Amino acid sequence: MADAIAAADVENPVRITNRHGRSPVLLLCDHASNHIPSGFGTLGLAREELQRHIAWDPGALGVALEMSRRLDAPLVESCISRLIVDCNRPLDAPDLVPHLSELTNIPGNTHLSGTEITERVALAHAPYHAAIEALVASRFAAGIPPILVAIHTFTPVYRGKERPWHIGIIHDDDTRLAAPVIAGLQALPGLCVGINQPYSPADRVYYTLERHKQAHGLKAVMIEIRNDLVATEKDEKQWGERLARILGEIQGEVL
Repeated sequence: MADAIAAADVENPVRITNRHGRSPVLLLCDHASNHIPSGFGTLGLAREELQRHIAWDPGALGVALEMSRRLDAPLVESCISRLIVDCNRPLDAPDLVPHLSELTNIPGNTHLSGTEITERVALAHAPYHAAIEALVASRFAAGIPPILVAIHTFTPVYRGKERPWHIGIIHDDDTRLAAPVIAGLQALPGLCVGINQPYSPADRVYYTLERHKQAHGLKAVMIEIRNDLVATEKDEKQWGERLARILGEIQGEVL
């Protein structure tokens, strides 16, 4: 799996892959990168800490890229670490700029002024969501109403508690997309599928989808993969292929 710090596009806070893909699926990766822009140092953390889940969702981008390739779907990714600002949080969220992530204090995020937080929003959060809004509009203009699929990963152990799920499907009351995705995963042998586990919209993790689906009544689903299952490029490709296949099989029903 690539080191996202080295690979990050430091000039652009957001990247779009396969912008003109023919699939109605629009893939989103809120926590694709652990890149900390110059000027922030390492936020007071040891560099190895930035490889942990506190800084990004390891494996998520590799899965999303494979899905983009197989589905011929556009992909929007944030190129800046969620430790700078979390693109999957509303602007009034207490953890928009986290000073504590899991059990780790983030020294560079303490005692920030309102101006400093506003600057971080302008750096990463605002351009990411503007890119999604523009792409949604362009898909409608091209006659391809999008469905939104957000790709995330989660840790096998959180605050000392083991998580049994291999994958979680997160959804709100609209299950038009989530229900067939869940059914497709449950049909695969040996998978423990969490339904609104390990998170749910009540945990404030559904912001990106909620923000961009509501205006147009779009179908949407959030996919969370346990990150030890996507620890290699081969694993990422396997999960990307599996999820692309499920979405492809249900496209006559929901896409």
